[in-house]
Amino acid sequence: MRTLLVVLHDLAATALAWMLAYWLRFNFAIPAEFMDSMLITLAAVIPLQTLIAWRLGLYRGIWRFASLPDLKRIVLAGVTGAILLPLLLYMLQIMVGVPRSVLVLYPLLLILFVGSSRFLYRSWKDGHLLKLRAVIGEPVLVLGAGEAALLLLRELDAGRQWHVVGLLDDDAKKRGRLLHGVPVLGALDELATQAQAHGIDHVILAIPSASHALRRRISEMAGAAGITVLTVPAFDDLLSGRVTISQIRKFELEDLLGRDPVQLDEAGLHRMLTDKVVLVTGAGGSIGAELCRQVARFVPRRLVLFEMSEFALYTLEQQFLLEQPQLDIVCAIGDVRDGRRLAEVFAAQRPAVVFHAAAYKHVPLMENANAWQAVRNNVLGTFQVARAALDHGVERFVLISTDKAVNPTNVMGASKRLAELLCQALGRAARHGAVDGRTTRFVMVRFGNVLGSSGSVIPRFREQIARGGPVTVTHPDIIRYFMLIPEAAQLVLQAGLMGGEPGRGNEIFVLDMGEPVRIVDLARDMIRLSGFNEGDIRIEFTGLRPGEKLYEELLADGEQTLPTPHPKLRVARAGKANETDDDAWLAELQRWLAQENVDEAEVKAALQRWVAEYKPARS
Repeated sequence: MRTLLVVLHDLAATALAWMLAYWLRFNFAIPAEFMDSMLITLAAVIPLQTLIAWRLGLYRGIWRFASLPDLKRIVLAGVTGAILLPLLLYMLQIMVGVPRSVLVLYPLLLILFVGSSRFLYRSWKDGHLLKLRAVIGEPVLVLGAGEAALLLLRELDAGRQWHVVGLLDDDAKKRGRLLHGVPVLGALDELATQAQAHGIDHVILAIPSASHALRRRISEMAGAAGITVLTVPAFDDLLSGRVTISQIRKFELEDLLGRDPVQLDEAGLHRMLTDKVVLVTGAGGSIGAELCRQVARFVPRRLVLFEMSEFALYTLEQQFLLEQPQLDIVCAIGDVRDGRRLAEVFAAQRPAVVFHAAAYKHVPLMENANAWQAVRNNVLGTFQVARAALDHGVERFVLISTDKAVNPTNVMGASKRLAELLCQALGRAARHGAVDGRTTRFVMVRFGNVLGSSGSVIPRFREQIARGGPVTVTHPDIIRYFMLIPEAAQLVLQAGLMGGEPGRGNEIFVLDMGEPVRIVDLARDMIRLSGFNEGDIRIEFTGLRPGEKLYEELLADGEQTLPTPHPKLRVARAGKANETDDDAWLAELQRWLAQENVDEAEVKAALQRWVAEYKPARS
């Protein structure tokens, strides 16, 4: 029905344009003989122009969203009609009596009538016709005056929640200009002044590609002025179609602490992962699950999820079934300390690449009564998975380590450092017995805290803020390195690729964690982003916990870093290898790990023998 109405409208516009061209030619006094010519030729003009419009798709467009492509088609239809019409009239032998000026005026009038009706209709539907911009909704400033801001203004116009009073942008050339009818009032630094002048409580950052330094600057200015900052979705999310520009949200901690996107060697990662069987231990954990999601992007032949927690494994399985049903996944319940179960899974699945993320990582919990369990899980578990990898011809074995393995002062860190030493010893021993130079290549990757991981400080702060405080921080000077979980997982993949290349292996890769963050500043950021201040929610210092350091290091004494082709990865090389024979060292370590139970004091004493740089903190 709507298409029929559009066709009838264009028929009327064609007839009006043809007749008006005659009227204009003769100053609205058409002689009788030309009146007959006008009516006779009109019978040819209407069918021709209708056919041209149909073929060019003028009747497939939606007037509500008329835009530049529609205008191009309208102009093309008018020009095509101007070219074909004289030929048709000549062939029908009715060209005599048609003034040449009419043939020039007609397409111009037709384009005007057909185009203006469509754009007037859109203007009316958008609320811009015959009335001023509706002053409804809460007043808001938009930060940025680019493409994203334009899209946002258009979408906000359709709603009633926000009334945009102005834009702020650092580009001096845009000052005083109008974007979608909204003025650019000044620079971003004028946020507080402009907000006070217009009674603004909210601002929307409409710069999807804004650096995290700019986001922090805006957050601090808004916090000082008591203004809530909202932001549009990230550029990658907009491109993927997962969200739209109008799905604004509050600033999150990730907006302030996140960093520039990781540049991956996509071709190399495809060679490493595509059409390969990949196994991830600890697949249900925060790092393990993200590793699985990142690996899945490269279309492995099969992805084996090895996990001890039934619920975590079930949750991850359901995510993949919903989001990537075509991916071949295998869910394997098992404990990394169980050599028989590992051998069974490795023999059945034959993985080419293994990411070992399963570990106990909570420092205070692992420090005293659970010290032996930390060693058993983090060291014996690594031993069993690595041995299964060697026995079944795995190409690459990537150990997820931690910055707490550097000059460790706690059992958890010492156990992860021992796991690193174990992998290096296995790698050296395996090389001696390699066939044609082929053996499992071991790669270790160290990084600090990741935002939002299970057991990290971020979820705890969120819970404390939700309860009204206090927010507990162990020490006013304690600092930590942070990165986003996806960034950490992507860099682990990149390190696995580099460390597994021919001629390499047994290297410890260190991720560029950026600048360390004071935990108390993190707490203040979270309180502010939640809409409170320290008068509403106080910060309480509780003292360092058992085994906890004021700061974490990424390199041990006697080690030096070497650059890699990737700017966010460096290689740490130990000063010297074990002085004893690797096979003898491994056999002795295996005998120690085979014990059923070892008390806390014995664990710490033994770790000091195995890990020279381990210095237990005083309780």
